[in-house]
Amino acid sequence: MILRLSNPAARLAMVVFAFVLAATLAFFSIRNARAASQAGLGTRAGYEAAARLEPDNAENWYLLGRYWQYTLDEPNPGRAINNFRRAISRNPRSADTWLDLGAVYESEGDFPLARDAYLQARKVYPASGTVAWRYGNFLLRQGEVQPAFAEIRRAVYADPKRSAEAFSRCWRVDPDVGAILDNVIPPDRTAYLDIIIELVAAEQLDETLTVWQRLVSMHPRMSPADVILLTGFLLQKGHFDDAHRVWQETLRLSDIVTGDPPGSVVWDGGFESNVSGGGFAWIFAPPPPGTQVGLDRRQKHSGKQSVRLFFDGKHNTNFDGICANAAVQPETTYRFSAWVRTQGLTSDEGIRFRLYWFSDSHASGSADSQDSRGTQPWTRVEMPWTSGRDAHRARVCVMRNPSRGFDPRIQGSAWIDDISLVPIGNANP
Repeated sequence: MILRLSNPAARLAMVVFAFVLAATLAFFSIRNARAASQAGLGTRAGYEAAARLEPDNAENWYLLGRYWQYTLDEPNPGRAINNFRRAISRNPRSADTWLDLGAVYESEGDFPLARDAYLQARKVYPASGTVAWRYGNFLLRQGEVQPAFAEIRRAVYADPKRSAEAFSRCWRVDPDVGAILDNVIPPDRTAYLDIIIELVAAEQLDETLTVWQRLVSMHPRMSPADVILLTGFLLQKGHFDDAHRVWQETLRLSDIVTGDPPGSVVWDGGFESNVSGGGFAWIFAPPPPGTQVGLDRRQKHSGKQSVRLFFDGKHNTNFDGICANAAVQPETTYRFSAWVRTQGLTSDEGIRFRLYWFSDSHASGSADSQDSRGTQPWTRVEMPWTSGRDAHRARVCVMRNPSRGFDPRIQGSAWIDDISLVPIGNANP
């Protein structure tokens, strides 16, 4: 729409109005920009300048209050409270301001005013997980355990990523792991795994197994990769049976298919799962100089891939960097077998396999297979092996012994696939 003014006085008035309006907008825009720029400095002088330039802006007073609350150079709780109060007078619906005000009151020992501030934050933003978390922790510090658990539960259900921290804080005041899981932690797979990581770091064996059993009872979808840390911790503590049980329970909850032969106690002998690093999965240690180790999809005896070892011919390599744990029965005869392919593998010491067995977490002995060298197609390597009287744990390793020959350096490649250890009967008397 076009406004037509035939009266000169009206046109002049319109021009003056437009000029005044533009000048006013420019003034406020410049002032706002200056205030934002000063606040962005993150300094006391900047926050104070921003508050002077825009005294009706609650955010400026809030930022100034946080400066006095958290600065290490010149903390001043009284000034922090004063500035938070100014911010609330301009915006009483700021949950963040109420929470920080409650924190200052608590630090000063004024618990009734702190409680009132936390409750005001809860009233302003009842659905906030952050408000519930901070109020719940306040109640926990006041010794009000059950109301605290209720608030922390609200926070954790809003954000399950808080589960491990919530468990840790609640556990400090209540050692009943089951009660905390029932009353605080959501039935969430990731939440429980995070708690297990925290407990493993604290080396709390019994509590870790309690949380694990509760997780298993939920029947979540799992992967062996999820329990590498837990099974490694149990093995380190000498709880081999618990480690194996956890691994087997995880396999029943997973959808990984490895193609291992029936009865084999070596898991993923064909290296099909891409799970490694500990537990009962293959462990690939950093290779020694001149040696490369990796999965190879171009060469395999079966499945989709094998493990390839390459030696550069410059070292008399001592290698035992591919190993896996296995659970065995005492006084039982097993047949070990593996498939090996070699290409130009030099020296008088090639690639072989070694079985270690353990009694009461201590190595009791070992047995070596024949070695493979030169150039040969996929060839089966096998040997019988009988476990000892108290043996419950074995360890299978791919290795190469140092050579003592004329030219001990090893060069060439070897591929390994389909390793198995299958029971074939009881030991002879």
